Amino acid sequence: MKKSPLFFRTGLSLSGILLILSCNTNRQQSGELPLKPNILICIADDASHMSAYGYSWIKTPGFDRVAQEGILFTNAYTPNAKCAPSRSCILTGRNSWQLEEAANHWCYFPEKFKTFFETLKENGYYTGFTGKGWAPGVAGKINGKPRMLTGDAYQEMKINPPAECISNVDYAENFRSFLKNKPEDKPFCFWYGAHEPHRSYEFKAGIRKGRKKLSDIDSVYSFWPDIDSVRTDILDYAFEVEYFDQHLQKILIILEEQNKLDNTLVIATSDHGMPFPRVKGQAYKYSNHVPLSIMWKNRIEASGRVVDDYVSFIDIAPTILELSQINEKQSGMQSIEGKSLTDIFYSDRSGIINTERDHVLIGKERHDIGRPADIGYPIRGIIKDGYLYIHNFKTERWPGGNPETGYLNCDGSPTKTVILEEHRKLKNVFYWKWSFGKRPEEELYNIDNDPDCINNLANRPQYQERKDTLKVQLFNELKEQDDPRMFGKGDIFDGYPYADTKDTAFYERYIRGEKLPAGWVNKSDFEKKPIQSPD
Repeated sequence: MKKSPLFFRTGLSLSGILLILSCNTNRQQSGELPLKPNILICIADDASHMSAYGYSWIKTPGFDRVAQEGILFTNAYTPNAKCAPSRSCILTGRNSWQLEEAANHWCYFPEKFKTFFETLKENGYYTGFTGKGWAPGVAGKINGKPRMLTGDAYQEMKINPPAECISNVDYAENFRSFLKNKPEDKPFCFWYGAHEPHRSYEFKAGIRKGRKKLSDIDSVYSFWPDIDSVRTDILDYAFEVEYFDQHLQKILIILEEQNKLDNTLVIATSDHGMPFPRVKGQAYKYSNHVPLSIMWKNRIEASGRVVDDYVSFIDIAPTILELSQINEKQSGMQSIEGKSLTDIFYSDRSGIINTERDHVLIGKERHDIGRPADIGYPIRGIIKDGYLYIHNFKTERWPGGNPETGYLNCDGSPTKTVILEEHRKLKNVFYWKWSFGKRPEEELYNIDNDPDCINNLANRPQYQERKDTLKVQLFNELKEQDDPRMFGKGDIFDGYPYADTKDTAFYERYIRGEKLPAGWVNKSDFEKKPIQSPD
């Protein structure tokens, strides 16, 4: 697709583009649209749920306020459901398979790819972050200077956290400190990156300190056992999501107190799905689907809208650069794949705004350690028309990591432990198969009727045409995006070094019994050999 007359692609027809340009011109002439909006990105670490989506067992009034005073997106996705690659997609506007080393978890961020934070700083913005920025990995240096992929760090202000395992970084007060240091004549771009609700959790904190009850949860996903320990685990997760939201509320109040909220684009989201089996690190609906609300008071049309267009994390960078009036040449960034969201901002409608936003691509390469030579589990997928098509390229590998190293692409948790223990007893083995068992080359799910992605339709004759159509579109777009997997060069992703490996693969060090930095994995997760389950 050719670039539009706007700074970055919007996916609109020419008439739609001209309408937006006309609206922008009129607003700027009236003084209504500032040339340099402030930008605030609030990102939870491993969260799937916010109460704006109708979940009664979790309360997130901060996120909900952003949705009520802006837009709530129902079909927002990350291209890659792991921390570092997902954040790389946000910061560059490119899919993870277009980012070389940055497709992987714990990588060395490639020098050639620039982030929009770096671009904004070069173009007059004051930039910074608190909590977790781009991570985990090594950002590297340019011209001998450390790269600040999300701006300068503000971590000094501390707090007494309400539960074990919650960070002591006072996110809101660090934001206040950032604003205090900001020059008056500069707009800002700030990244509030909570460490919550990443594992680990204080067991039963949700019940004891969050005043929650097991009966608050109306249902448990069908791929987990519906038992008390799993429900308790979910409530502990909810307690930490709510902690993220409490700081979001405080940050919004700080902006109001300083009369900055009206001119601040606020993006509230999470990097990927919750840290539970079959979600985080995988490529199903709940893995890649993310909560997303965006507000820009008095700038986004018709606040309180609910938008069903498919949008991707790669759309955030071009949106920010366009609103900051930074064109492609000024940005110095590699060709951006995403499409600016301004067509949605300047519409006054809910539902489907732009019919060309009818699908998203997802995938993964190498996530956590735990296979011989620390090789990954490559996947590509497409979500369109209520269906998810997945292509698994290396079906001989264990998708969650090898059993003998504790299935390390799944964080240790009570839910994981229950599934593994039930499997060892050869009880309820399907829970294990859904989360940890090997997979066929092709998977197809009707996610409108089967959001848990349990019933694989790929081999059913009545779905062959749909499956083939989705595969053709997926592979054609990946070829256009120069995905190495499409040209027989996919193994390059396995060859990129892990950051801080000491030149020895993590897998081999595990086999030797060395203590390694994957401390969130429980000792009971390790299996000397995979247990064979009946089909």
